[in-house]
Amino acid sequence: MDWIQITNVPEFAAFAVECGVARIMVDLERIGKQERQGGLGTFISDHRPEDVAAVRAAVPRAHLLVRINPWHAQSAAEVEHAVRHGADSVMLPMFEQPRALQECARALAGRARLVALLETRGALDSLDAWAGTEGLDEIYVGLNDLHRQLGCRFMFEPLADGTVERVARTAQAHGRGFGFGGIARLDEGLLPGRVVLAEHLRLGSGSVILSRTFNREMIEFPDSDWRSVYREQLGRLRHCESVLRARSPEEIESDRLLARDLIRKASLALGTPGS
Repeated sequence: MDWIQITNVPEFAAFAVECGVARIMVDLERIGKQERQGGLGTFISDHRPEDVAAVRAAVPRAHLLVRINPWHAQSAAEVEHAVRHGADSVMLPMFEQPRALQECARALAGRARLVALLETRGALDSLDAWAGTEGLDEIYVGLNDLHRQLGCRFMFEPLADGTVERVARTAQAHGRGFGFGGIARLDEGLLPGRVVLAEHLRLGSGSVILSRTFNREMIEFPDSDWRSVYREQLGRLRHCESVLRARSPEEIESDRLLARDLIRKASLALGTPGS
């Protein structure tokens, strides 16, 4: 499993890689994000194009992922900047139809991997038409926006109703990598990290974004020994992964049912029917 750490701080990027993080993401998405997520308590990135080169220099051997803006008139220039400054992968968010993804693939021209961030109803409905796009390497389901587009109240409802599994199977049928959502610490969140990780492994996911809970001490208490906490939490995550990979089929099914029940309860607590 590849852990993905979002950061534009070179020193933290280098430390995360030292702790075993496989991918560092510089998040340049700004267009439309404030309108979609402002006031919802989600993080709005303040990363800048110049951060790509700075982070690349700090983690020369790690995989550098750059999320660009939704496809627009200047997107080809954004792709060019990301590639020229060392991006190994470029993630395209908020596309609705195959054309935007195809244009992004053409702009990349095989110089970096392409990650499709599936987070709109249009992208979900047209999945079969673009999952085989030449140059596409990975399909990543962005639950934060997708669950709202689907009329859900709880972010993980598409995991319980089979939507995420459908995407996983389609990605695998086309030989593409697959990942989804974000993961909290093992024992935290409405859907604890352990339960989320179990579903990643059941569905054959190869990557997941670490939530801000993993580095909250660095953010809230920068003078604390946050490095030790971060290293410990990642160690716990890796150990849990190894334990979950050894489950029997019956245990895997039991964990799937547990995830479904917890998601349903969370959805009801938030005021809507669960899946």
